[in-house]
Amino acid sequence: MPRIRALIGPMALIGLLVLPAGSEPGDRLLPSARAITAEHPGIWAGAAPVRGEHVLVVGRSPGSAAELAALADRGGRTVARVWGRPVDAVILAPVTTEQAAVLAAPAPVTGLAALAGVDRVIVEPSGFARLSAAGRRVVITHELTHVATEAATAGHLPVWLVEGFADYVGYLDSGLAAGAVAAELAADLRAGAPPRALPGRADFAAGSPRRAQAYEEAWLACRYIAERFGERRLVALYRAAMRTGRDGEGIDGVLRATLGISAAELTRSWLAYLPTVILR
Repeated sequence: MPRIRALIGPMALIGLLVLPAGSEPGDRLLPSARAITAEHPGIWAGAAPVRGEHVLVVGRSPGSAAELAALADRGGRTVARVWGRPVDAVILAPVTTEQAAVLAAPAPVTGLAALAGVDRVIVEPSGFARLSAAGRRVVITHELTHVATEAATAGHLPVWLVEGFADYVGYLDSGLAAGAVAAELAADLRAGAPPRALPGRADFAAGSPRRAQAYEEAWLACRYIAERFGERRLVALYRAAMRTGRDGEGIDGVLRATLGISAAELTRSWLAYLPTVILR
């Protein structure tokens, strides 16, 4: 999809993103928000920035922006509690799916409710609108976790760890039952078709027939690690993995160093764990 270039003067953009001077998070994020919105000023004509605790939400609907800021404040506190430090992010709330696609390019937005970049979260309005209130909280917390852990620049990590950790944090305060969250995986287990290994990179790709199961499996792998070894060890595993080689190379060594088990041992224990949490 071609990028949209609107005919709007620079003064209009400056007026769009002016906040009072001070030390609030919105002020720290304002230069980043200005640079981001300057790439596609036509999308943000008439937008109103809303400041949260550690986010700046840019959207053309003040009510929606305020709702996102409240969700991000709640999710951000969860991220900070688990990860150990606050996460600052610009949250972009375009009006249409087409605008979200422009903002996210070259990453696809099909089938997503939101996605994260280096310092931002882009909301896909159609997908986001279809979520329940709990689902929206999970998604925003998940994406803020990606920003905090610099997932956009961590392509060498195993995807199950990147996505599973973000889902682990996202679902922490949701109150949702594991069997409901992992409905597709539960159906596979009941049908006698359990997974045989942790999901690989291809399983998470758009169009993969097991994409839903891949996310569910990744989440439960990280949840299993947190339950067996403690949340701090899960965080330590992620931080150590960030220092490994490309394409997940060295993850077995990281598992041994942080958890005291091999990748094969983790897989066997995780496979045994799955039916105990999603079939009860």
